[in-house]
Amino acid sequence: MHSKRRCQKVEENKIVEWNPASMLEITLNEPDDFLKVRETLTRIGVASRKDKKLFQSCHILHKQGRYFIVHFKELFLLDGKKSNLEENDIARRNTIAQLMSDWGLISITNDSKIEPLAPMRQIKIIPFKEKNSWELCPKYNIGSK
Repeated sequence: MHSKRRCQKVEENKIVEWNPASMLEITLNEPDDFLKVRETLTRIGVASRKDKKLFQSCHILHKQGRYFIVHFKELFLLDGKKSNLEENDIARRNTIAQLMSDWGLISITNDSKIEPLAPMRQIKIIPFKEKNSWELCPKYNIGSK
C-alpha cells in the first residue's frame, strides 16, 4: 500500500498554533520496532552537505503507552520552552512519518493529520551504510535535562 499524496504549497515561515493534541500518533507494526524507528530517525533530517552534518528533524516519543512521531520543536513546546514551530516543520514531520509508514515500520493512527506534506528535496535520508561518514546532530535529546 503506497499512497501518493500531493505536496501542498506550505507557507515558509507561518507559525503553527500548536497543542499536544496536534501531535502525530502512530502505532508500531512490531513490538520491537521502537528501536528501529528511533535509529532510523537519527538518519533523516536536514543536511549541511559541505560539513557532512545531518540535523535530525523528528523523534519517536513514547508517552503513557502511546507513540508519536514529533518534530524536535514540538518537544521544546511540550517542555514549556519557546519554539517557532512552522507549517514547514509539520510538513516535514508528516512526510517523514509517511515514509516510515511506507517502509512498514509504523502505522499512522489518524490519516487526516498527515497533511500538509513537504517535498522530498527538503529531507535528507542517510543510508545506514553511510552513517559513519556523517555527523548526526540531534537538536533535542529525549530523557536528558
